[in-house]
Amino acid sequence: MNTPHDKFSASLNALPLVGILRGLRPDEALPVAQALLGVGWTLIEVPLNSPQPLQSIETMAAALPSALVGAGTVLSASQVRDVHAAGGQLVVSPNFDAEVVREAVRLGLVCLPGVMTATEAFAALRLGATGLKLFPAEMITPAVVKALRAVLPAQTLLLPVGGITVDNMAAYQAAGAKGFGIGSALYVPGMTARDVAENAMKFIAAYAGTIRA
Repeated sequence: MNTPHDKFSASLNALPLVGILRGLRPDEALPVAQALLGVGWTLIEVPLNSPQPLQSIETMAAALPSALVGAGTVLSASQVRDVHAAGGQLVVSPNFDAEVVREAVRLGLVCLPGVMTATEAFAALRLGATGLKLFPAEMITPAVVKALRAVLPAQTLLLPVGGITVDNMAAYQAAGAKGFGIGSALYVPGMTARDVAENAMKFIAAYAGTIRA
């Protein structure tokens, strides 16, 4: 597992859940990341509108090489370069921006742009996006996921993000989602590492239930 894409593939096979740590402070970064890794979460995203996000990413990436750590809310090619310089290997965006995807691909990073429509989805895939963040999932129902799955290449990775809870994962999974991004249901600022681990375990149980169903 040397490249970001190798790590990503392994994580998808083990537990395809991305922990979105919006608002995380650098002093919290390592304890929270260690708590997630301790229960099996290896995909960790710090949105760039968090306090000193690059410092948090650098700390986690250096201390936890088995995890795939990166940034969310990446809106420009220069931010992609900043994430890469900090040791981040994952770039997630709320939107599809061609320059962001191109730069992430150029640097060999895992890239998950946000899309809502088939037009955006095909454009992102054509530029080499690793997978597609379906955002906001509150507006992209399981029925929409099923419709997109019917027209996109079979191997396309679809990850709903936004409003995902332990109660609605199964419906998305049945519609063709292959993973999820989990934000405030996993972590909110001020939460202890123990609290985060407990929330993470609930999502592991819910995801395991979708596999068995």
